Amino acid sequence: MSQLIDPRLFGEVFVTLTVIMDPLGTVPLFLGLTRGRSSKERARLAWQAVAVAGFVIGLFALFGQAILDYLGITVPALQGAGGLLLSIVALELLTDRQDEPTERPDVNIALVPLGTPLLAGPGAIVATIVFVRRIDNGPDAVALVAGVLAVLVVLWLSLRFSAGVIRLIRESGVQLVTRIFGLLLSAIAVQLIAEAVRGFIRQGL
Repeated sequence: MSQLIDPRLFGEVFVTLTVIMDPLGTVPLFLGLTRGRSSKERARLAWQAVAVAGFVIGLFALFGQAILDYLGITVPALQGAGGLLLSIVALELLTDRQDEPTERPDVNIALVPLGTPLLAGPGAIVATIVFVRRIDNGPDAVALVAGVLAVLVVLWLSLRFSAGVIRLIRESGVQLVTRIFGLLLSAIAVQLIAEAVRGFIRQGL
């Protein structure tokens, strides 16, 4: 009996996107952007931000491949670019050099900067396109969709109950988790670059 879902790919998608999108690390930024707002309004903004992030990721999952084909970008090139990009994000997580967006009254913060680029940023988009290139059958596709949905659920929970998360693990706990995520993300970046080099060698470039 064939598997309905590829558990290994599901795990890779879930861990990679969780590390990149950093649910706990987003909590302090979310609280800062929504300060002075009611719990009901925070819940609405959390839902909108996650919905926007899901839409952006889904858009690139469906049409990102067509864009790459049109531009003539190969998988090794994409993996190498993704690895370099993720290494920059990992460095920011490890050194606490992330730029904190400021609130603008004329912009819905659930769209910008929360939904994108804070949640669905370049790193998440590149990782999603790379995973789409690995889909060979139905179980792979189910694993990718399930992994993305699982990450979005975690993101929504972290934003929806952000005040409780801060009280539970405190600011020092958020910083610790952010550093751990940065270390894991740096390892993922190195792996992507290594796979890109192997791909170029196989292509004879």
